[in-house]
Formats: sequence, C-alpha cells, structure tokens
Amino acid sequence: MSDIDIRILRTEALTNGDLEMVYRLFDQSYRQANHKYLEKSFSKLRYIALATSQETPVGFAVADTIETSLPRLADLQVVMLAGICCIASDFRRMGLFTKLEILAASASGLFKPGIRVLMCGRMAHPVSFRSIRKSPLVIPKYGVPLSDWNKEIGLKVAGLYGVTLDPETFIVRGDGLPIGYPDLEYEIPEEEWLPFQAVNRDQGDSLLGITWFPDAPEGW
Repeated sequence: MSDIDIRILRTEALTNGDLEMVYRLFDQSYRQANHKYLEKSFSKLRYIALATSQETPVGFAVADTIETSLPRLADLQVVMLAGICCIASDFRRMGLFTKLEILAASASGLFKPGIRVLMCGRMAHPVSFRSIRKSPLVIPKYGVPLSDWNKEIGLKVAGLYGVTLDPETFIVRGDGLPIGYPDLEYEIPEEEWLPFQAVNRDQGDSLLGITWFPDAPEGW
C-alpha cells in the first residue's frame, strides 16, 4: 500500500471536493446508497480517514473514540464508535478497511495500546461483522441470551450513535429507507448470516456489534 495516500480529517471540515469523493465511493460500494445516512454519521462521528492512489479515491472510514460513563462501571471508559467504511473494489482484501477504521478512531488521541476499549460498530452485512465476530467477548452471539448488563450497555452505545436499539436482539432500527445494499462478492457461510435473520435492510436496519479489547470488566 505504499502508493496510497491517507488523510485524517474532522468530518465537520470536509470540503465540497472531499464530500464528492466520499459520495462517489459510497455510490460505488452500495446499490441505492442513502446519502442522508452518511450525513447523519458525520453529525455523530468526528473523524474520517480518506485514502487515494494517484489522486483516485480508493477508500474512506468514519469513526470516533470518546471517554464516557457506562452502566455498572465506576470509572469513565474509552469507547470506540466505528462508522461506515467503503473500499474501491480493486483495493479490497488488502487490509485497508481495518487500517482506515483504526486511523479514524485513533484521531481523538484516546485509542491507545494498553487501554481497555469498548469497540462498537453497526453492521448490515456479515462481512463487516467479521472484524469483531471472532472475539470471545463479542455480543450478540447467535443462540446466546444477552445479559441485563449487555442490554444496558447496548442501549448506552445506541444513544452515542443517536439510533434506536432493540435491546433483546441488538438490531438497530432504521429510518424506513435502505442504507444501501453492499456490492460485495464474498462466500458467506450460513452461520454468519444467522445473527442477521431479523435485520430488515429494506427498512435501513443494522446489527449493533460490540466487544471489549483487550479484556473485559469483571462479570461481563
């Protein structure tokens, strides 16, 4: 990835040219891409990583990391809020998705090695969920009931994103319109689709996934 240039910007500082590049990548990555969904993300998440190769847009990721109180925990906690990420088709499977998300999440200065972090993301497709699915601390897990504490923290995270969550399923209720349909060519095992069975993508639903890293508070 030596020929890829990456800029980290505040979402509020995006120029018209930056926005044009972001919308172009969004439209290339999603069928029926909902620009209002992206604009709402900019109002909640402060940072975006933009990648270009010889001035050609190749990817972006929106994210934020904050310090806040969480249910049943006495001290303030670091919470990483991952947002939407789009990578041009010719640049996928290169690790760019994870790299851009981490760079955007690190821009606040709170996402540091050795610090316990609650990592969060809203996923509309199993490929996005793969980034945290293998963690033994991840929720939700298909067939595993959520604890009352899980639900309380899920509702808190939903508030940080400014969305409505069903705490029994961790489904984020959409606004009635699709976010968009990812244009992806991946083999998805049936087991990876199971947590998404009740996600109505036609209505803009998604799945909230969260995990602790590198470890969880006692009792999680």
